[in-house]
Amino acid sequence: MIVRAAAAVLLTLVPTFALAQPRPVPATCTRDLFQNEAGMRQRQYKMQQVANADQATQCAAWREHVAFMQKARSVFATCQSGREREQNVAQMDESLSDYRVLLANRCGKR
Repeated sequence: MIVRAAAAVLLTLVPTFALAQPRPVPATCTRDLFQNEAGMRQRQYKMQQVANADQATQCAAWREHVAFMQKARSVFATCQSGREREQNVAQMDESLSDYRVLLANRCGKR
């Protein structure tokens, strides 16, 4: 009877232990995070360059920016953990949402 109870307790804890284990991160994460940072600086510069450009140029730049942010979000989600991951992924999600609204409102199918 006691053995069954102990086994039942262990079986209920197994998923908890599995969740507590750190997830493996790819060996390329250090490089990927460095490239993310460099890419973000490049994207900021590009956005500044097109701030006063014609609509078609801006729309193309915004679409490129969204594509970059999707990749950057994936790197944060894969390579970071804890609070840092939560903050960066949430920030990327918010920015992606903002740019998608901007694209829908100002660019349409252009």
